[in-house]
Amino acid sequence: MSATDQHLWDSLPDGVVVADGDGLVVLANATARRMLSPDGGDLVGRPLVEAVALQNTEGRDWHTVNRPYDGLAIRTGLTEQTWLTPDGTEVLVTGRLERDGRGGPVTRVSLVVRSGRGRHVLDRERSDLVATVAHELRSPLTGVKGFVGTLLNRWELLNDEQKQLMLRTVHSDSERLTRLITELLDVARLDTGRLPLYPRETDPAPILRRVVDLAATSTARPIELDVEDELTVFADPDKFTQVVTNLVDNAVRHGEGTVHVVARSGTGDVVDPATGSPHAGAAGAVVITVSDEGEGIPQELRNRVFTKFWKHGIRGGSGLGMYIVHGLCRVHGGSITIGDAPGGGALLEVVWPTQAPSE
Repeated sequence: MSATDQHLWDSLPDGVVVADGDGLVVLANATARRMLSPDGGDLVGRPLVEAVALQNTEGRDWHTVNRPYDGLAIRTGLTEQTWLTPDGTEVLVTGRLERDGRGGPVTRVSLVVRSGRGRHVLDRERSDLVATVAHELRSPLTGVKGFVGTLLNRWELLNDEQKQLMLRTVHSDSERLTRLITELLDVARLDTGRLPLYPRETDPAPILRRVVDLAATSTARPIELDVEDELTVFADPDKFTQVVTNLVDNAVRHGEGTVHVVARSGTGDVVDPATGSPHAGAAGAVVITVSDEGEGIPQELRNRVFTKFWKHGIRGGSGLGMYIVHGLCRVHGGSITIGDAPGGGALLEVVWPTQAPSE
């Protein structure tokens, strides 16, 4: 092998080990030598069983478990597995078997060895996800369990007003659980592209008024609504309602002062946030802004607002609402951005198409 070829192999971020039909290593790049040879020795010319001296958590070695030159005669690959190097470092190993014809003997074994740190990061993220979901579920469940237990054990001792208060609390907590489960399902469907949508031409004015009226019943802060006449959006009404509800609730919960909700007809085409190009056939858009008079959202945090389980401040929430809002806007062909309100608070602007994107 020329020096240039070896340099190319050594530039790869993952370790590469290739052995011939006799089980001798004929190629090993720098990353493989660093992972598999703690003493820094060369792997080329050594038997594969010695070069890849890896063990699993049960103490079995890689060569015995995988038997690259034996086993089924139709095997052409080795699935990715987790192994431990002699110094205890976790690595992931996958491979390919080349044969002399179908069912023939193995003529070459090519292995890729990479660090297991990425797996640790993924496992930690999954653990964080489970912990976050468990915490969000436990809080309302604790309330439901406590009040139901009290009602069962002290029913005769409670007056009607106390019973109604407890039942209303149980009902509120059960609705919170339902919302959280719905949000988790929506996140999974958005991530897999399986969110069911039934878009059609929809008048946004009644939806906006209904959302604002409902939000006003749960806060003392004023909410002002300004909707232009004769607006139309192309949307699944339920999903559009979900977007507006999340935006208004966030402004009420995290902002200060008056919440302003404005809907106006936009100009120009709707831009696809994935490609940056306008949707062909979209004659225009409806622009919906929700703003408050609080401190706003710092510039450096705005890209993080639309990530899963992002929370800011001391007020509660699952941290999924804005991620879902962003996803729903995107799947409808619209977009959402964060800016500064004239009064100094946060301003969230949704650009929603008025027509179905042309195929």
